[in-house]
Amino acid sequence: MITKSIPNMFTLGNLFIGMIAIMLTQSGKYSLAAIMVIVAMLLDGLDGRAARALGCQSEFGKELDSLSDVISFGIAPAMIMYSISFHSVPTALAWIVTAIFPMCGALRLARFNVKPGIPGYFVGLPIPAAGSVLATLSLFHKEISAPYFIVAMLLLSYLMVSSVRYPNFKKIGLPRKAIWIAPWIVIAAIIIAVKFPEELSKLIFIPLVIYALYGVKQNIERFFKRKNHSSEDIYRSKNS
Repeated sequence: MITKSIPNMFTLGNLFIGMIAIMLTQSGKYSLAAIMVIVAMLLDGLDGRAARALGCQSEFGKELDSLSDVISFGIAPAMIMYSISFHSVPTALAWIVTAIFPMCGALRLARFNVKPGIPGYFVGLPIPAAGSVLATLSLFHKEISAPYFIVAMLLLSYLMVSSVRYPNFKKIGLPRKAIWIAPWIVIAAIIIAVKFPEELSKLIFIPLVIYALYGVKQNIERFFKRKNHSSEDIYRSKNS
């Protein structure tokens, strides 16, 4: 019974860290809030792997994971961006853009839960990746002006509900024995994150952005390949 509850403990840990991120945002500790979103992403990656390793996947765990993700990767990052970067933006616009992000995240999760995916791929940018990009991006508020943040936030929102394919790393499993080590890894990650919040957040931002852009690049290449094949088929039919 305890073993079967381990994946849900990771999921609840994800939700707990997401709530901590929101409260840190309200306290003005934006760097720490952003790194908490990254820690939540680590926990989010562990719950599914733990469930598969223990053979205790369930619809309950799937729904709990989605509800937690809306908080940790939808609301928390949006609140960080709103609080740190939208001071110069008209209030109505700031509210709308901030609300759109978690709404698109919720749509992305609902689609993931009810529609069969493509083997080896996610359809649309996963909300943990989108939320982590947004949270870490907000820390560049001194270098980037608010209009660029709005464009980035809307682009990430669109990518979540788009049909752009992103590599799925779920095949990278977690050995059953490693499950008992995972909590210590999380604790170590939190300690390091608290010690170097801003530096670590900005460092993690780079691979996250590469992942987000990689899906767009691959989608564009597939589009032109289909277009070239269509052109070749038309040419052949005309000359046959």
